[in-house]
Amino acid sequence: MQEYLPGTFPDAFAPVTVRELLNHTSGIQAADGPGDAFEAQWEHRFDVTDPREQIANAVAKGPEFEPGTAQHYLNINYTVLGVLIEKVTGTSYEASVARRILQPLGLRQTSFPGRTQTRIQGPYNHGYQAVPRPDGSRALRDVSVWNSSDRWAAGDIISTTADLERFTVALFSGRIVPKAQLEEMFTVPEVKDFASGKDATLTAGMSRIVLPDGTVAWGKSGGRHGYNTAIGATRDLSRTLVYSVNSTNAKGQDMNPVALGIVMAAFAK
Repeated sequence: MQEYLPGTFPDAFAPVTVRELLNHTSGIQAADGPGDAFEAQWEHRFDVTDPREQIANAVAKGPEFEPGTAQHYLNINYTVLGVLIEKVTGTSYEASVARRILQPLGLRQTSFPGRTQTRIQGPYNHGYQAVPRPDGSRALRDVSVWNSSDRWAAGDIISTTADLERFTVALFSGRIVPKAQLEEMFTVPEVKDFASGKDATLTAGMSRIVLPDGTVAWGKSGGRHGYNTAIGATRDLSRTLVYSVNSTNAKGQDMNPVALGIVMAAFAK
């Protein structure tokens, strides 16, 4: 990466590869934000974030670990990749994805909001966050209007479950990336997860999920306040899954129970 984006990384960083960004073994720390608390993020929901400023903030902290020695899923990896795409293609990240993926696959219901947009155009599924009241009860707050530029190339995209299913089938069928690159998406690096110390489960773009009955599924999930979404399939496409559910605590540590039930129903033997 230092070769492609000179001046981006301080001398404290050992060389970081594109693959290490893709499979989250880069060692780059997360950029600072308003904080993990919902109310702090709510107060900054209209902020417009510049990706290069995020990268500068993150790399100024120095590496979290030596690149390639551990795995830690962080959006900053995708932010760097988005900037890299713009440098290599000479056009915006959004235009590159549209030209190379959305248009060829006919994903007409999928779009990017743009960094300054906070509202979803047209009819859409509203998301709600459960917020505690002083009396101990909870109120549901509509969190649909929210600027998502802080996650940019990590998930700042609008789509439908129909388009996501078409994308999933095309990806697993080898219609999006060449065979060698597709194989990378089914290869988990032999390192440990930085936070848990357990074996890594992430690949260059997906997660490997082993269900209690031994079924192996591959996919990618994502959550923002009010929403949980995922795509997935068995490698042979004998079973595919796409879901989008309202989640009143999408950033909680445990998996959404509705989503978990959907996954088990779709993949369990």
